[in-house]
Amino acid sequence: MSPSVPLQEMIRAIRSAKTQCEERGVIQRECAAIRAQFRQSDNGGRSHNLAKLLYVHMLGYPAHFGQMECVRMIASPRYSEKRIGYLGAMMLLDEKQDASLLITNSIKNDLFHSNQYIQSLALCTLACMGSAEMCRDLAPEIERLLRASNSYVKKKAALCAVHIVRKVPDLGELFASAARSLLTEKNHGVLHGAVVLITQLCGQSPEALKRFRKAVPDLIQIMKSLIVSGYSPEHDVSGVSDPFLQVRILRLLRILGHNHEAASDTMNDLLAQVATNTDSTKTVGNAVLYETVLTILDIKSESGLRVLAVNILGRFLLNNDRNIRYIAMTSLQKIVGTDHNAVQRHRGTIVDCLKDQDASVKRRALDLSLALVSASNVRSMMKELLVFLSSCPPDLRSQTASGIFNAAERYAPSQRWHIDTILHVLTTAGGDVRDETVPNLIQLITNASELHRYTVHKLYRALVTDISQQSLVQVACWCIGEYGDLLTGPCQEMDPAQVSENDVLDALETVLQSHMSSPATRGFALTATMKLSTRITDNVDRIRSVVSIYGSCIDVELQQRAVEYNALFKKYDHMRAAVLERMPVIEKTSGQSNGVPSGDSVKDNQPVKVMPGESLLPQPPADQVCDLLDLLGDSGENQQASLVGAVPAAALVSSTATTAGGDLLDLLGGLEPPPTTPGLISHTHTHTDTSASKDGVTLTISCDKQSDSDLTVTLTASNSTESDISSFMLQAAVPKVCFCPQTRRHHSIWSLLFQVTLKMRVRISYNRNGSAFQDMIQIDSFPGLDH
Repeated sequence: MSPSVPLQEMIRAIRSAKTQCEERGVIQRECAAIRAQFRQSDNGGRSHNLAKLLYVHMLGYPAHFGQMECVRMIASPRYSEKRIGYLGAMMLLDEKQDASLLITNSIKNDLFHSNQYIQSLALCTLACMGSAEMCRDLAPEIERLLRASNSYVKKKAALCAVHIVRKVPDLGELFASAARSLLTEKNHGVLHGAVVLITQLCGQSPEALKRFRKAVPDLIQIMKSLIVSGYSPEHDVSGVSDPFLQVRILRLLRILGHNHEAASDTMNDLLAQVATNTDSTKTVGNAVLYETVLTILDIKSESGLRVLAVNILGRFLLNNDRNIRYIAMTSLQKIVGTDHNAVQRHRGTIVDCLKDQDASVKRRALDLSLALVSASNVRSMMKELLVFLSSCPPDLRSQTASGIFNAAERYAPSQRWHIDTILHVLTTAGGDVRDETVPNLIQLITNASELHRYTVHKLYRALVTDISQQSLVQVACWCIGEYGDLLTGPCQEMDPAQVSENDVLDALETVLQSHMSSPATRGFALTATMKLSTRITDNVDRIRSVVSIYGSCIDVELQQRAVEYNALFKKYDHMRAAVLERMPVIEKTSGQSNGVPSGDSVKDNQPVKVMPGESLLPQPPADQVCDLLDLLGDSGENQQASLVGAVPAAALVSSTATTAGGDLLDLLGGLEPPPTTPGLISHTHTHTDTSASKDGVTLTISCDKQSDSDLTVTLTASNSTESDISSFMLQAAVPKVCFCPQTRRHHSIWSLLFQVTLKMRVRISYNRNGSAFQDMIQIDSFPGLDH
């Protein structure tokens, strides 16, 4: 190919290349020829060569060697060369390159040129790639051109000023006055540039926003002239007069009327006129209507006008264009909280969008449908959402299930409806629900005592039908374990069906043996099987056999459960009924502070009631529990400890006790077990109490065993010295008992089962005569208790 071929021939040669290698060869030869001609001082085809180089650049090949040629052509007096030079500068140069600084003087000279098209070339280049330094140097010239008489130059200067304000916000004040005067122009191009410039200024400066609010009447007048004007071939687009200018004005009005009542009142009539007179059958009309709706919803508009805006969005939902339906639902989602009733009128159309084939539209429809659920429509909306859940894409199931759970918890008309709704979700999408669903549903079932028979029958049938939904299976196993005895009787709310004890055990064994069951699910099933040993009478031997099989299971958690349950059968069979009794009502935990419920106070010298298996303090995070692991390390087992209480007590002194400070999780942490040799608090025992004394401070412990599971311990501190004691604090800890993973509660049965001796470790601290004292005592025996 000859180096002097025209641009069209080069394009044809590149397109005819059959391989990428052949294309690269053509371009390399042409670039070499262009580079050689650039070196010639007298080159008549400079613009021709630069045009070919720009095409090569558009294909993605290196063309940086043409930058200096662009600088030379911009300085040329010929318009044809200036045009291609400025075009090359906009494509090959940017503000980060030093070569861009070389054209600053040429741009400045061209801004003073008598030819409006050369001025336009300079303005476009500055607006495209002008750096902050160039903008500062040339800003006065741009402000001068904004006041020129030529409309063609003024519209280019306005857009160039927008770029300057974005690069150097401090220069915004320079263009404010000129931008205001441009609103009186009749040329639509100038008006468009002026509105864009004012929008930029208002977005960056509160002072400019306040200043241009005075121009709202002018903007309204321009907008009205566009609406009522007759057909104009120059500006008409599908029957709408200059929709581009209308959209820009509406956006500016939205900024000016935001949180400003006076400006909003001024534009209410105009917005109503635009909303009612714009043709919605064409896309261009919908664009204007959409901007009108956004403006109405963002300013302090009248309530009737907001309803009109919502109705327009409702019409958009019926449009065949999915893009219009999508933006309609996006806008409704933003206002559903403030205009809930207005959006509710279009609930049917929104629900129908759940059946749309487009994934984006379907997701927006789901978000909006969940937001529309209320106490008055919860039944009908849940019915639609449950139908959608059964056929929705996998990536939406988790979101749908979570939304249904939240709505059911907030607006459930009855507990039975609530339980049925959650069970329906678990049956349909049990594998896509969150982990907290199982304990939340268990809590709900536990609290609905009148529905235990109905719930266990319903869950049993669901378990027999399908064991693939792990969350459903876990809840079913838990309910069967707790209320399995209710399965043998009839349930009035359901079809009569005879369920035998063998049928129930068969269902649980199926779960234990299924390859679809997770280790956690098997744990639920094994515990349920064990609990049934106290609820049924004819199959205890079968249950004992099933439990013993899993004593050698490879899963450690399941094996541990089985070993403990086997111990109940063999060594502690007389305690099995008490150990496996029904769980108490599970209540939601409320906020507590240092073990004391919010709003309550600890009175001095009040008995500390110790319920074995329960902690008066909230459970610490998992990464901090290790601080208490060795609290009672001399007990021979790796047990955790449960903090009984941090009891600030007042001794018989004038000063009052202060609350516990510091991290209670570190109670006695790092301390060695107390020795029995003298040096700590000395002990004296009587028939009814135990006392310990040191340095004039005496601690008396008395016990009252009210039942097998209820023990009240009273600790009384006294000061026998003449010195006052302040900041007295008493802390006590006992061994933590076994933690049940199903119910997330403590149970004392395991301390009884494995004969863990009840112990207590007490730490006291106080200030006396300006010195801090601290001591600790371990109590291995309690007065009045039989061990």
